[in-house]
Amino acid sequence: MTHRGRAWRRLQRRKHGSHTFKPAPRACWQEKSWRLLYFRSAKFKRAQQLGRFWPHREWETVLKDAEPIRVLFICSKNQWRSPTAEQVFRREPGLDVRSAGTARSARRTVSISDIRWADLILVMEDKHRARLRAQFRDELRYKRLHSLDIPDLYRYMDPDLIELLKDKASALIWAA
Repeated sequence: MTHRGRAWRRLQRRKHGSHTFKPAPRACWQEKSWRLLYFRSAKFKRAQQLGRFWPHREWETVLKDAEPIRVLFICSKNQWRSPTAEQVFRREPGLDVRSAGTARSARRTVSISDIRWADLILVMEDKHRARLRAQFRDELRYKRLHSLDIPDLYRYMDPDLIELLKDKASALIWAA
């Protein structure tokens, strides 16, 4: 005697037109709450406005496959502002971040290899932009270079500085 499994029973039902078996509805088939759907769509629209994917897991899986955006933060001495920016954006998925300074006495002075490495260069003040253009004119020709207009008033990891960096730099980074 042969075993008559699920596939055989399904075939017999199709052949003879008997639809007596109806599976019990699962929880996932039930209609969803409109309130929850609205919250999800509002979050999705806000994420689209910010240029991000939502939910966050999708964002991470997409960025694993993509090449990271290389961002170079520049201030004068690479002491407070640009290292803070580097620490703030280091954990962001899809970003590769460095910091450097324009002064000779900087902890890490900006070099041609840094400029070539970066996809986006964010300077803290307009004077840094002018110094970079004077030193690396040819290298900066096809690079995105933006000034954040953040004065040298903040210490390393100052909460006000972190908030300013997130507001000003995030829009420029994810605008690509």
